[in-house]
Amino acid sequence: MMETFSQLHFIRPGWLWLLPLVGGLWWLWRRHTTPLRGWREQIAPELLQAMTVRNSTRQDYSALLLLAGWLLAVIAIAGPTWKQEPNPFAADAAPLMILLKADKSMDQPDPLPSAIERARLKVDDLVRIRQGQPVGLIAYAGSAHLVLPPTRDTSIVAEMAAQISSGIMPEPGDRLDLALEKADEILKGGDAGGTVLVIADSVTDDAASLVKAGQKKGAFPIQFLALRNDPSLQRAAEAVQASLVELTPDDADVTAIAKAAERKSVVGVAGEDQRWEEMGYWLVPFLAVIVAAGFRREKQFNGREVQ
Repeated sequence: MMETFSQLHFIRPGWLWLLPLVGGLWWLWRRHTTPLRGWREQIAPELLQAMTVRNSTRQDYSALLLLAGWLLAVIAIAGPTWKQEPNPFAADAAPLMILLKADKSMDQPDPLPSAIERARLKVDDLVRIRQGQPVGLIAYAGSAHLVLPPTRDTSIVAEMAAQISSGIMPEPGDRLDLALEKADEILKGGDAGGTVLVIADSVTDDAASLVKAGQKKGAFPIQFLALRNDPSLQRAAEAVQASLVELTPDDADVTAIAKAAERKSVVGVAGEDQRWEEMGYWLVPFLAVIVAAGFRREKQFNGREVQ
């Protein structure tokens, strides 16, 4: 709910300048259309009140309904919105690039299972949730290497991740910055946006290198899956403005990652071309109720129609 309110804005905010004008016109109309306007200039207020037998409550109610209708109409024309339209030219699902750390630190058996084994299990869970949606894989240590470009055959991603280990990496180390640059290069080659997921036990890369890599890369959102409770992961996430997801024994972590990837995947590619869904039509039922309530009902009284 709070996220919806934070995104609430107007597609055509210029129309909101009509709100004070509408209020002013309504006030002038009320002053010039009151049936007692002429009498008020000729008769003392106390005497006029004593002589008036017609109840003006209904007129006041109708006038307030008219004002509310005008204001709602202006707000509807201004185009309130809080939800983005899906890009009709983009793929159904944007790719998710997994950056899997494969340095020797991932092989440490304490605690069991090792970090690399937990990473493989989480990759398997994640691609099962994203079945049919593009997933790519990059392995990194002292260098970064593309294992698979984004593919909808997610089962092969899990199979390839199961084969990754520190023993096949040509250089030891922890060059997350190179992996981020590689992911940016792959995602920029497509036209469907995308997100990046870093799966690691720690980050030994210095913050300056990560900040530099973050400045080079596009506006693709990044998430971290922390395989261990290591403060370096939080610092790295802050350096590249990424979100950090803690490891859980169930699927809660990968489910949150998958949902965030779907929500943020179009950010940075559509840019200024992003379109917001017109939500002003939600006010139409309220306008219809106001219009219906504004009709005056006629009653029969002694064979004569009176208001």
